[in-house]
Amino acid sequence: MEFRKKSLMVEFVLLQFMSLFLVSMSRRTVPSINWLKETSYTRLCSTKKIITVNGQFPGPALHLYKGDILRVNVYNGGKYNVTLHWHGVKQPRNPWSDGPEYITQCPIKPGANFTYEIILSTEEGTLWWHAHSDWSRATVHGAIFVYPKLGTTYPFPKPHSEVPIILGSWYKGDVMLNIKTALATGAEPNMSDALTINGQPGDLYPCSKQGTFKIMVDYGKTYLLRIINAVMNEEMFLKVAHHKLRVVGLDGAYIKPIKTNYILITPGQTMDVLLTADQSSNSYYMAARAFAGITYDNTTTTAIVQYNGNYTSPATPSFPNLPDYNDTNAVTNFIKKFKALANKDYPIDVPKTIDTHLTITISMNTLPCVYSNTSLCEGPNNTMLSASLNNISFVQPDMDILQAYYRKIGGVFMPNFPMEPSYVFNYTADEMPDNVLNPKKGTKARILKYNSTVEIVLQGTNVLQSAEDHPVHLHGYSFYLVGRGSGNFNNKTDPKGYNLVDPPEVNMVGVPKKGWAAIRFRADNPGVWFMHCHLERHSSWGMATVLIVENGGTRLTSMKRPPRQLNPC
Repeated sequence: MEFRKKSLMVEFVLLQFMSLFLVSMSRRTVPSINWLKETSYTRLCSTKKIITVNGQFPGPALHLYKGDILRVNVYNGGKYNVTLHWHGVKQPRNPWSDGPEYITQCPIKPGANFTYEIILSTEEGTLWWHAHSDWSRATVHGAIFVYPKLGTTYPFPKPHSEVPIILGSWYKGDVMLNIKTALATGAEPNMSDALTINGQPGDLYPCSKQGTFKIMVDYGKTYLLRIINAVMNEEMFLKVAHHKLRVVGLDGAYIKPIKTNYILITPGQTMDVLLTADQSSNSYYMAARAFAGITYDNTTTTAIVQYNGNYTSPATPSFPNLPDYNDTNAVTNFIKKFKALANKDYPIDVPKTIDTHLTITISMNTLPCVYSNTSLCEGPNNTMLSASLNNISFVQPDMDILQAYYRKIGGVFMPNFPMEPSYVFNYTADEMPDNVLNPKKGTKARILKYNSTVEIVLQGTNVLQSAEDHPVHLHGYSFYLVGRGSGNFNNKTDPKGYNLVDPPEVNMVGVPKKGWAAIRFRADNPGVWFMHCHLERHSSWGMATVLIVENGGTRLTSMKRPPRQLNPC
């Protein structure tokens, strides 16, 4: 496959599945892979049909070089609407191909198609792609390997080989029906029935041992694990028994190497991790389980790191001692080590002065029952669960915000998302005032001046006494994580502790429960960009907003024109 081309085309076909082609710009068609009309998968002793790419779960990895352009034609042959998002790809000037439904495009309806143009710029390392429509990303996702530009190499010794490690969720039931039912009743959606590594639950689940994913290694060699958290609703600890890990990349950018026994990875986040096979020849478990505080899947998924050679394997591989599900110190101690390389080969440009300050509270909420018979609502005290940013619970519009903004169509969104909370209270107290329980509903955005410097302080709250970490993702940008702390943010003292020298450049930030995180970026990518919690149930409940960056004064600082074909809503 001609991955060295500067521009590639990929065609995905969704049926009860999707199918994939690779097509170069010369239109030479590479043979399709596993053209199937149905995809049935058996997990946990039962079989069901799932939406997949190419019949694969997880979907196939895309292998690209820094700066490549990828074109993807998606044909939807399934029964649900679908869109695809290229997570971590900045898409300079090109929000038309970013993917979140009703934000930057109307969904691809069954029987329709849409061609995405994915433009890589500064990204290097591991990214991923996933569906961005309802909960279809549970099975529609895959890795993106972004290699260094030809003629350059990694800022670490080249590994012997590279292995994708995708953490995921498996539901015995229909995942789309799961969230549809939860939204109708106001209840928590059902938890996943298993966590997975590369689509397999692992040895600790029923009917799963035979399929457990294995990594075969040679003693003395180093392997690059491209780790992706595609889990729907849980942050994850991961560890390999008796082996040290070295984290060298985060969200498509390199960082100063971190030697560690374990990692903590949030939903949506990606990490480049080096594993050296330096233990005695044997089999060792790789295990992952949730870090969570409220509702979570409390099972453990496993894979096996197995050394090549002649030796007698034990009946049970060595098992790692993972941090406890509520070990906040383990999380803090890991995250505080993130620092950018910040050298001449990998420079950073952290804004030192700020034009636009935003403070955004992150809350769980409830809404009044919409039924006259309130017993039909299954949230707290017969209400309906909700979520909000700055007490605004995001409402998905009937047409995409990007088209409405570009074509100046009124009535789709309001450009008045608040720059700070309308009501100030002790956000992290154990007891909350009653008037913060019910958010306002709305489709609101905040417009930013082109090339302005922006700081956003994300403040977690304990509304509903449901404080938990919130992995927040901003489309269209990587940003600098300049600060993170516990309690209520103090705008006098906390900025004094910011890291403005070598903060990590990321597209995900884990806002700590009962705490805050501060990010900075330059608004130099014009377009409409979604910002949301990557815990899927929180996003479904409205924990989201939209940032709109205005055009600059030239063609090259303005949004690209829309593609000729846009799907109708």
